[in-house]
Amino acid sequence: MKKVVKFGGSSLASAKQFQKVAEIVKSDRERRYVVPSAPGKRHMHDTKVTDMLYECYELAEQDKSYSRQLKQIRLRYEEIITGLGLSLSLDEEFAEIDAKFAAKAGRDYASSRGEYLNGIIMAHYFDFPFVDAAEVVRFDENGAFLPDKTNELLRARMEELEYAVLPGFYGAKEDGTVVTFSRGGSDITGSILARAVRADVYENWTDVSGFLIADPRIIDRPEVIETITYRELRELAYMGATVLHEESIFPVRKEGIPINIRNTNSPEDKGTWIVESTCQKPKYTITGIAGKKGFCSINIEKDMMNSEVGFGRRVLQVFEENGISFEHMPSGIDTLTVFVHLDEFIEKEQKVVAGLHRLTDPDSIDIESDLALIAVVGRGMRSTRGTAGRIFSALAHANVNVKMIDQGSSELNIIIGVSDNDFEAAIRAIYDIFVIAQI
Repeated sequence: MKKVVKFGGSSLASAKQFQKVAEIVKSDRERRYVVPSAPGKRHMHDTKVTDMLYECYELAEQDKSYSRQLKQIRLRYEEIITGLGLSLSLDEEFAEIDAKFAAKAGRDYASSRGEYLNGIIMAHYFDFPFVDAAEVVRFDENGAFLPDKTNELLRARMEELEYAVLPGFYGAKEDGTVVTFSRGGSDITGSILARAVRADVYENWTDVSGFLIADPRIIDRPEVIETITYRELRELAYMGATVLHEESIFPVRKEGIPINIRNTNSPEDKGTWIVESTCQKPKYTITGIAGKKGFCSINIEKDMMNSEVGFGRRVLQVFEENGISFEHMPSGIDTLTVFVHLDEFIEKEQKVVAGLHRLTDPDSIDIESDLALIAVVGRGMRSTRGTAGRIFSALAHANVNVKMIDQGSSELNIIIGVSDNDFEAAIRAIYDIFVIAQI
């Protein structure tokens, strides 16, 4: 068997955390390919190395002195090296970083150095070969990721190596220009690598013991999700669940490789398994609850709307012309409501209203702001009667007014719209009725 293991920034923030990671990797010979993130926070008031690099490079871009900031970054790595008892010098690497910063090599290059340097340290500590992601993770000239070319390069390189360390988060164009994924992109690198080596499992190690059914900032010690499908995860990630970068699903999904979310600080915990499909029945009717605040609704009323061919297309055309994406669009016979992000809409609201009058000739338009959307997701809802009724009952009991409800034909999720002020109360009520009541 082959396992690809990725460790997040909190798992590699200090020498002590590195030692935990080493114990995890060396406890299982199947953990052969390791993807490190940059060092994260050591404590609540600390700064992530990636943020330190951004700050340092901004000074370089402004032709201001950045030597003190670069020294602080170097001290973070030297502290790890000393704590691990390694005889390793990063003099050449920091000399190159200094020269590239002075030459204004770009923000992507700057932010990628966190993973690059951590990868060098990890390779020395584990005595694994180091593979620079810039050599095997390929982007096109416009900065778009090239999955097939990357898979070809990675597979060829890894066939030569039984073990390896590949830093996450970045790659390069054909000419060597460094390009990064979005923040959290080391998850994507791990997934790409798992696909390339045809791994049996992709383990993603972080500081929580898997996906939680609900946000722990709202629910006190929520239950861990034991098994979740890719589709369920996509729904939850889209609505704000952030344990795993949502784009990291696609490479492993193509190969049918399961993902196991694990806790570096509690390696004995089984974590959460993310799979294509499963015959395992979920522990609860729902798999998870997630949501976001900051939406607004645009309600359009017009008699006999349902008989007008192309009415919905014309409505969406107005939003498209103004560069606004929509989240949900529930409708009735004479009404159609569009939910959008408030921050995208607010500066363009009058243009949108004017456009709707021009293209749809409505009887009235009503706008409501400060709304939240909550997704209740679960494959178990398909075979359970009365799920929507239980949600309504729970929300009514908690004195939460439902502004909108939208359920897809797949019966995989139910979207509920409530006021921002009712957001936390709604999540607690739903969690209580589906989880607490069943414990």
